[in-house]
Amino acid sequence: MNKNTPFKGIIAYPITPFTTGGKVDLPLFRGLVEKLVQDGSHGIAPLGSTGVLPYLSDEEREQITEATIKQVGGRLPTLVGVSNLTTERTVYHARFAEKAGATAVMIIPMSYWKLTEEEILRHYDQVAGAISIPIMAYNNPATGGLDMSAAFLKRLLEIPNVTMIKESTGDVQRMHLLKDMLGEEVAFYNGSNPLALSAFAAGAAGWCTAAPNLIPELTLALYREAVENNNLEAARQVFYRQFELLQFIVAKGLPRAIKAGLKLLGQDAGDLRAPLQPLTTAEKGQLAALLEKCGKPVILPTGAV
Repeated sequence: MNKNTPFKGIIAYPITPFTTGGKVDLPLFRGLVEKLVQDGSHGIAPLGSTGVLPYLSDEEREQITEATIKQVGGRLPTLVGVSNLTTERTVYHARFAEKAGATAVMIIPMSYWKLTEEEILRHYDQVAGAISIPIMAYNNPATGGLDMSAAFLKRLLEIPNVTMIKESTGDVQRMHLLKDMLGEEVAFYNGSNPLALSAFAAGAAGWCTAAPNLIPELTLALYREAVENNNLEAARQVFYRQFELLQFIVAKGLPRAIKAGLKLLGQDAGDLRAPLQPLTTAEKGQLAALLEKCGKPVILPTGAV
C-alpha cells in the first residue's frame, strides 16, 4: 500500500455516544470501535459526520482521537477528522492527531462566509505545512457548504501532503472525471453510501461509510466482489440487498440512524447530543424492516409499525 494513500476497502466511521448526562461515553466508544475492528473493517475514521464532529468541544475531540488510536492499537490505519471553521484550529487538531499516532487526517473546508478557492487552497496548504502525515481532502457540500470541483481538487493535490480525495456529492460522473484527471497515482474514496457500487466501478480505492456499524458483512462483501474478485454481477446482487438501508441512514441523518440501528441490534449506542433527537417510533419500525431485509435480527421497539 502506498504510504501516501494508506487506505483501501471499507473505512468505517464510528458514532460518538453520549451519556444521559450529555458527556462523551468513552468506554462505550472504545467498545464500538473494537466491534468495527473485529468485524473486519479495513480502516477506522473517527470524527466524521457520524461522529458529530461539529458538536464536540476541543477536549472531546482530543479524547475521541486518543481513544480511537489506543483502541485500534496499530491493527488498522486510522483517519482522524480535524476540520474546523478556522485554519488555526484545524492546524491545532491536525497536529494533535499526528502526535497521537493517526495514520492520516481528513479535512473538509467548513464555511460560514463562503470561501474562495484561493482561501481554501491556502487553508489546506497551511495545515499541510504543519504536519507530515497524509491529508484526505473531503468534498461534501451538503455538510460543509462548499463544493470543490474536480479541477480544483486537482490543484489541491499539488500540495505534497494532500494525497487523497473523498468525494461525497453523490455525482457518479464526477467520480469518473476524478479518475480520468488524477490517474492511478492518486486515490479517491467514495463518501456517498447509495453510490457505493458505482464508485467502485469508477475506480474508487475505498468506501468511507458508517454502514459497517450495522451491516459489516454486506459492506465487506461488496468490496470483495466489486474490487478483489472483479465480479460485477455478484457485487450488484450484494449492493441491492443493502441499497434501501443505505438510502435510509443517509436520509434520516447518520448519527440518528446508526444509533437507532445499533439499539435495534441489541447494542448499546448511548444518547444523542441536542439538538439531535432520536428517530420516531415509526422510523425505527422502518429501520427494523430494512435491517431484517439485510439478514439482521432485530429487537423491535414497542409500538413500532
